[in-house]
Amino acid sequence: MTESLLRQDLLIALGKVGVSEILNKSLTGIEKESLRVSPDGSLSQSEHPQSLGSALKHLWITTDYSEAMLELITPPMEGIPQTLDFLRDLHLYVYAKLREQDEFLWATSMPCVLAGETNIPIAEYGTSNPGRMKNLYRVGLGHRYGKVMQVISGVHFNFSFEESLWPLYADAIGESFSGQAFIDKHMMGMVRNIQRFGWLIPYLFGASPAVCRSFFGEHQPSNLESFDEGTYYLPYATSLRMSDIGYQNQKEELVGIKANYDSLESYIDSLAHAIATPAEPWKELGLRDENGEYLQLNTNILQIENEYYSTVRPKQLLQNMEMPTVALKQRGIRYVELRSLDVNAFEPLGINESQLRFLQTFFLFCLLHESPVISPSERQEIDENLLITSRNGRDPECKLQQNGKEIPLREWGMELLDAMRPVAALADSEDEGLFTAALEKQVDRMLDADLTPSARMLAEMREYSESFYAFAHAKSHEYYLSYEEQKLDEARAAEFEQETADSLRRQLELETVKQEDFDQFLEAYFSTGLVSNT
Repeated sequence: MTESLLRQDLLIALGKVGVSEILNKSLTGIEKESLRVSPDGSLSQSEHPQSLGSALKHLWITTDYSEAMLELITPPMEGIPQTLDFLRDLHLYVYAKLREQDEFLWATSMPCVLAGETNIPIAEYGTSNPGRMKNLYRVGLGHRYGKVMQVISGVHFNFSFEESLWPLYADAIGESFSGQAFIDKHMMGMVRNIQRFGWLIPYLFGASPAVCRSFFGEHQPSNLESFDEGTYYLPYATSLRMSDIGYQNQKEELVGIKANYDSLESYIDSLAHAIATPAEPWKELGLRDENGEYLQLNTNILQIENEYYSTVRPKQLLQNMEMPTVALKQRGIRYVELRSLDVNAFEPLGINESQLRFLQTFFLFCLLHESPVISPSERQEIDENLLITSRNGRDPECKLQQNGKEIPLREWGMELLDAMRPVAALADSEDEGLFTAALEKQVDRMLDADLTPSARMLAEMREYSESFYAFAHAKSHEYYLSYEEQKLDEARAAEFEQETADSLRRQLELETVKQEDFDQFLEAYFSTGLVSNT
């Protein structure tokens, strides 16, 4: 069924124009989150290290929700090996700095030893209005959803096709190329298919089948089982991070938010509506406390676009302090961000080359596949399939929903992977076959769930009678030692040191400029969608 929707004439036409060279010029970027921890695995209580520069202004090293939650960002680069080299170099640089204060990075998505919400320091970004806004957004997230789930880490895959692909693609499908409008139309079609088939990602790459009991504090979750006295898990789970215990808009039914992916315009309008529409739960929370301090950016359904959790986002590079919806409306889609990847505890970087090659193949498949708009019933199926796979995907009897009927996960999975074979061949250069090899590795995982990262994690925990904490701590320390043995190239080290110094200078310059009233700053941001950095 799936393969029939990939037109053979389209594949032949793209093959004739040498599209593999164009596809290999596509841009890939990685954003990888990791928690800074003390030697015992507890969450660091120290400030973001000055030696790593300004979290507000550094191009490649910042923080996410918590002051202890590092986010390492590669620039968009041609070639997957180059992207991974840059990410490895960032790790080498960061580990060298953390070693000075006896800290290292936690190697799994699910967090380390937590001691309640009061021990999760929210990220600080200085005294400028942009810095205060970034901090306040995170304060609001804590009040709305709680702090604990905000410190779950992930890997984001950013991807854009090389621009010369689009006219060739238009010709191959018999449409006229209309520039950005054509790109936006077909990128949104790709985004819809990434959602349709997105349950594949936690099955193949999920690496969070277990979690430390400290994650829940005194609460005993009724929907998980005990692995040992320190660990909760589910026997066939792939990604608890992507399940109902992970970072979701858990109150979305109450506040009524669901983005519309029919077109870029409808997507923008649905998010803009949510940012501008008051929500009763957040009105009850209040905008300020009794001392007049802000509790959240606003009392609307969403504070800003980023609050809406989705597995995939169409994105545009931001100019100055620009709202993402404004950037998309003015300049269209620049790239697509996949957000459903766990940190792979079996990889020092949290991700590897084979995985990235499969993801590129998956994105191309989703572009070439027929992509009707998502109906309300299909939207429900998409959400349910993601949850079922996250909690129970390795069960041999696991079934998903497809067009109102049940289908075995493995049957659908093999159908999709078989249909991707000619797509991988399209991306392969003549003498290598790396994309096909990456695809075949995932076929093996679909045929044998024991090969998936989630199964391997539980198997290793059982073999060594380890709790989740012991497993994750051992992996984290292993990578700490491995990076100690590696040396960062002198030119790259100098580049990172320069950016670190420049980022601190940029923040200082920003904070020395007279700031307008913060209330007025926020009002201008939400009314115009674009404000200056001062």
